[in-house]
Amino acid sequence: MTDLSLPDRLASRLMKPLPGRAAQEPLAPVHCAGRHFDPAPPTARQAAVVSLLYRHSGEWYLPLTLRAAHLKDHAGQIGLPGGRIEPGESPELAALRELHEELNIPPDGIQVIGRLSPLFLYVSNFHVTPIVAWCSERPEMQPNPSEVAELIELPVRDLVSPENVVESEVEIPPGIDGPGRAVVPTIQYENHRIWGATAIMLAELAAILSDV
Repeated sequence: MTDLSLPDRLASRLMKPLPGRAAQEPLAPVHCAGRHFDPAPPTARQAAVVSLLYRHSGEWYLPLTLRAAHLKDHAGQIGLPGGRIEPGESPELAALRELHEELNIPPDGIQVIGRLSPLFLYVSNFHVTPIVAWCSERPEMQPNPSEVAELIELPVRDLVSPENVVESEVEIPPGIDGPGRAVVPTIQYENHRIWGATAIMLAELAAILSDV
């Protein structure tokens, strides 16, 4: 995944039908019983996240964040930068605003490529639109300590490697029905285990990247 033409090829692919559940479901935890794929209820809160591809040292990367432990939703989990869509915002504007708030990456120089399949987070009642964007070089990133406990820079080559999808035992946070601990499919990167909704969204992105 070193090709400079990747953003153009990815933009063209995102204009075609998306793989959706076929690519997402292998990373869905069994205890969630497929509820991430249910239609979002009218009460669902609208949110957006962004996969920001950037080049560094000849490779493509994307940033993930370990969410601060005190946050109300999905505390202590690894996620894509993003959050609630405010009134009057598009998913793209919301995702880039949240990217700036969480990692201090200004929207200047970032180009939106397209969208992935929306996903319903039934535990927090969010209906999430995943955005894909890119910039030509690694941006200066300053994690906001009130939201981000750790910045994780995931190489795209590791995202698309099937051997990095493994079964791992994780702690199920309060508010999610099921056991206190469960074995779930995860994307493994170094000592990080990416699971749940983030892994589901990244699974679709990985499938698309493998197809361009």
